[in-house]
Amino acid sequence: MSDAAQPTAAEVRAAAEAVKTALDRHLAAVESRSGDDDPAVYEAFNQLAAAAETYDELLYDRYDEVTPFEIPSAEEALPPYAGPEEPNALSVLIRRDYAVAEPQRLLAHAQRIEEADDESSEASGTVHGALGLLFGEYEPDEIASRHKEFGLEEGDSTLWVTASDEIPDPGEWLEAPFEQVDPEAVVCRFDVSAVFDDDEEDDEDDELETALDPDADEELEPLDADR
Repeated sequence: MSDAAQPTAAEVRAAAEAVKTALDRHLAAVESRSGDDDPAVYEAFNQLAAAAETYDELLYDRYDEVTPFEIPSAEEALPPYAGPEEPNALSVLIRRDYAVAEPQRLLAHAQRIEEADDESSEASGTVHGALGLLFGEYEPDEIASRHKEFGLEEGDSTLWVTASDEIPDPGEWLEAPFEQVDPEAVVCRFDVSAVFDDDEEDDEDDELETALDPDADEELEPLDADR
């Protein structure tokens, strides 16, 4: 970049202030979140990511320095958005994975559901039947917030927002609800995965190893023969 096109020190400072403001907004949104998929948290996350990226670019252009922050973004794996500029409809696609960590806890809860409904069946005696009772009784968001109580363990999850010109006709996609997703119509997506935590733990382990033995990578000097 030429000197004439370089950002000014004031522009870099303003970008830094924007990051601070975005941090405050993100924390406030997290503190007052209404559930795992609170749109206010996602919006604050995106604003923080955009502010941090802008600051990082200006900092590098002006001072040839970078920040230590890296915000994982699944959007990088998506093609450029090519959907309608002013969408008239949208679809929200959500996937959440769970492991049945404690089958007996799940079965016991399903039995209580049956007893509360005064219904007698064999559904609560099998894991797949118990799952049907559980998801028939509770909303998915409630199950997400209470999964441990039901004997479940969270896996990866993702939320996609896609845009379209018009909402599909009733029943149009019910037979295959996830087969016709156009990646170029995805406005945004948000992924939660343990792989992000593993990356952070690896970095922390490397930092801890360096802190405990800062000279581990340095070559040993030969001993003085006169000593």
